[in-house]
Amino acid sequence: MASIKEVSTVIAIDKDKNSKYAVKWAVDNLLMKNTSCTLIHVIRTKALHPRNVENASKQGRPPTNEELHQFFLPFRGFCARKGIVAKELVLHDIDVPSALTEYIIENNIRSIVVGAPNWNVFRRIFNDADVPSSLVRSAPESCTIHVVSKRKVMNLQPLGPSENKIIKPTTKLLKETLSLKGNSTSQDLFFRKSYKNGILRQSSDVIYFGQNNNAIQQGKAYISSEESNPPTLSDENNLSKLIDGSKLNENQDAVRNSNSSSSTNSSSKSPRTLETEINKLKLELKKTTEEYTKACREAVMAKVKAMDLEKFMFEEEQNIEKARLGEEAALALAEVEKQKTKAAIESAEMSRCLAAIEIKKRKQTEKRAMQKEEEKQIALNTNQPDNILCKRYNIKEIEDATNCFDKALKLGEGGYGPVFKGLLDNTVVAIKALRSNITQGDRQFQQEVDVLTTVRHPNMVLLLGVCPENGCLVYEFTENGTLEDRLFQKDNTPPLPWNLRFKIASEIATGLLFLHQTKPEPIVHRDLKPSNILLTKNYVTKIADVGLARLVPPSAADKTTQYHMTATAGTFFYIDPEYQQTGLLGVKSDIYSLGVVLLQIITGKGPMGVARLVEEAIHEGKFEEVLDPNVKDWPVEETLSLASLALKCCEMRKRDRPDLGSVILPELNRLSDLGGVLDTDIVTASR
Repeated sequence: MASIKEVSTVIAIDKDKNSKYAVKWAVDNLLMKNTSCTLIHVIRTKALHPRNVENASKQGRPPTNEELHQFFLPFRGFCARKGIVAKELVLHDIDVPSALTEYIIENNIRSIVVGAPNWNVFRRIFNDADVPSSLVRSAPESCTIHVVSKRKVMNLQPLGPSENKIIKPTTKLLKETLSLKGNSTSQDLFFRKSYKNGILRQSSDVIYFGQNNNAIQQGKAYISSEESNPPTLSDENNLSKLIDGSKLNENQDAVRNSNSSSSTNSSSKSPRTLETEINKLKLELKKTTEEYTKACREAVMAKVKAMDLEKFMFEEEQNIEKARLGEEAALALAEVEKQKTKAAIESAEMSRCLAAIEIKKRKQTEKRAMQKEEEKQIALNTNQPDNILCKRYNIKEIEDATNCFDKALKLGEGGYGPVFKGLLDNTVVAIKALRSNITQGDRQFQQEVDVLTTVRHPNMVLLLGVCPENGCLVYEFTENGTLEDRLFQKDNTPPLPWNLRFKIASEIATGLLFLHQTKPEPIVHRDLKPSNILLTKNYVTKIADVGLARLVPPSAADKTTQYHMTATAGTFFYIDPEYQQTGLLGVKSDIYSLGVVLLQIITGKGPMGVARLVEEAIHEGKFEEVLDPNVKDWPVEETLSLASLALKCCEMRKRDRPDLGSVILPELNRLSDLGGVLDTDIVTASR
């Protein structure tokens, strides 16, 4: 025996109009929202293979695309609008009612909806059995059959295997029923044929009477009444009334007893008395019929109200469930947001602690650096002249060497003071005198003496002696003056060729790297510019004027910690912008000054706005126009490489500038080697 499956509602469909009415009625009246139903179409076949008969009739199969469009697709809209899930199956069998009956029994179906049959002339003549009538005879008692037409619905209870209580109308009543007016619909004919075939049982919900059938007759005797108007097949309001068969049988028994009694006593009673009793029975019958009709109407209304209430309760349960799920989702979301907020607060607190630790470390580093600086300055201020590692001159020797600082011997003017040409120990020297009104002059003097006496390099100017009494410094004499004089052709000097300019750029970077790699503490020049770069007779570059140089802690040479200066120093257009704004000094502060000097070497222009000028020319493809016009044979490709490197050195932030030892100097050496061996005599001869 098949196992009991999930109970559902089945709707049998075909291509006729009544199938459409059946689906619509079931969706509107029988099914509730979020429930399911099964749409079944049976295909009649002439014969099936014996092994496939059982499976084909009981289990069914999903429809093909052609069957889906032909039978099922028009009914999907009814179910979708009501939120009903429809399962679609196709059954194969020789007989349609047999296929439906087997499916009902196999799946324990409690309710099946079918369309009323269309009765044509041939079916009337041959009295062919229709699907609803066959289902009434073969379906189990637990299944209710709903027969639906355009304006009528009939609920039938199938006959059980042991039930034989069928109401069989008399021949005369059947004749009156079948002799209705010609304008009856095919569905009316079905209802009359069903009554004729005796399929309306005592438990049936709806019974239709003939239009001219105004009496219930038993045998040959019947009672006629002109006053009563029972419902007819054409009366649309009476088609929805449910009339119980058992009540009708009771009324028929009462009429039979009355007729039998009347016929027995008719000979003993007068016609007037007989007529009175007949009228009385007629009134009682009419009253009973009206009471029963009213009770049926109230039962239908109660059933509708119960269905509405059940539907309302179901919807309320759905709303409550949705509200509960929404509340749970909101609580979950709130919990997630709470966790995010907590994590953000913890992260902010951790960041604040790390920032406080970093600030504390920086302050400690700055404090230690300041203490070392103060100790160094104290040591420098307490040094005696005997500690100076160079020759010491007195003021008279300095005055004799400069002819008492004759203006004719003046070579130039610097921030520290004037520079004179002199003769000491039969050697031409350059003497830099301290200006009397300069602030912190003694400190700069001592700083330059300290740096130049502790470092020696071919690209650093050589300190020959000092005069501590008058604050004079004696340097080696450089015949070709400063780089600034030669770039701007002071005293009509010839322009420097491009290969010599590349060599000078390389030597400047070499001397600067030497200062940055000084041990134990790097030295930052802080005032690198063309006027502080000297050129010897053979155009060897010498970096001078280190009076503003600073000894910074080794930690300040890296990229993480900077040495904080309370006051900036240097020439405006060459000062590192980040150092000028924050006071944080590092070895890359000199890289910015080097970038400006390199741009001046290739353009021959002043420092103001030179970086922007070259950058715009490169972007516009006019780079050759900004090169020094006094040099006619610039190698454009190599010069463009030098300009791009110089622009990287002029970046606003220290961390964006390239490294001097690993990036800048190797590139400058490569460009210097392109010039080959320089013939300095040619340049000297052209002066």
